[in-house]
Amino acid sequence: MSATTAIGPIVIPAPSTGITTLPVLDLITGRARTGAYGPDPATLRIALAFSTVQAVRHPGRTRGYRNEVLSLRLGAAVGSCAVEPGELPAATVTDCVGATVGELLDHPGTAVRVAALDAYLGHCRPHAPAYGARRFGLPAGSSLVKSRVRAAAVVGLLPLAAVRRVLVVGVVNSLLEQLRSHGVDYRACDLKGGTTEWDEPVHTDALAHLDDCDAILASGMTLGNGSLDPLLAHARATGKPLVLFAQTGSSVLPQLLGDGVTAVSAEPFPFFWLDGGPTVIHLYGGAGR
Repeated sequence: MSATTAIGPIVIPAPSTGITTLPVLDLITGRARTGAYGPDPATLRIALAFSTVQAVRHPGRTRGYRNEVLSLRLGAAVGSCAVEPGELPAATVTDCVGATVGELLDHPGTAVRVAALDAYLGHCRPHAPAYGARRFGLPAGSSLVKSRVRAAAVVGLLPLAAVRRVLVVGVVNSLLEQLRSHGVDYRACDLKGGTTEWDEPVHTDALAHLDDCDAILASGMTLGNGSLDPLLAHARATGKPLVLFAQTGSSVLPQLLGDGVTAVSAEPFPFFWLDGGPTVIHLYGGAGR
């Protein structure tokens, strides 16, 4: 579940101040520091940090994938950021424990900054109807069963009747399967390249295909690798639907609703692939809302 090629900051419009060159991570971090969401991040400490490593290949599918996720706990909230397997320095988890959120928002590692901001926003703005969230239950079952149910909910956030082709950034075969079932074309993009389960090419440069698509479906991992910014700028400039499916930054990305992002499927820890019992995702915005 990688995302598209990362590029440097570009000019993106802020909701209230016109034009800024801040990447979205810095933009939302700045709002957090000025009290837009709740208490000063410098007053809150991370008591627990952990990493999760996963490998999977669903029965009946020929390809699998691996994930590694850094997670930080703040009260009842867990903030997470996926990284490429093996990229996370061994000392990171230990270094985060006991640090303030404010300190971690200045950490040199992007994954730490994302996870800290995600934990902070999950603590200050939990997924709840008061903040626009709709609970969607995933049933007990295998990882593949849960993946397919989740995929149906995520794809349902797109205005499918008005969509000709979707740019999918971060390949998840269950999502592609759902788009195929609706007769919707797509361009699959992922840093790893390769092919989909249906032997279609997976492109490594998502930006090259933006103009060929009239909607964008992107993984939250784009927040962690910096590649969300050009997707967001394109959606803002063109009005194209931008739907995000997020385990990484699941509490961060809903803050962009109405500011280029049309819908978010937010899935905080524990993720569907960790628990065979019923779990929950939280849906924001979407077609007809």
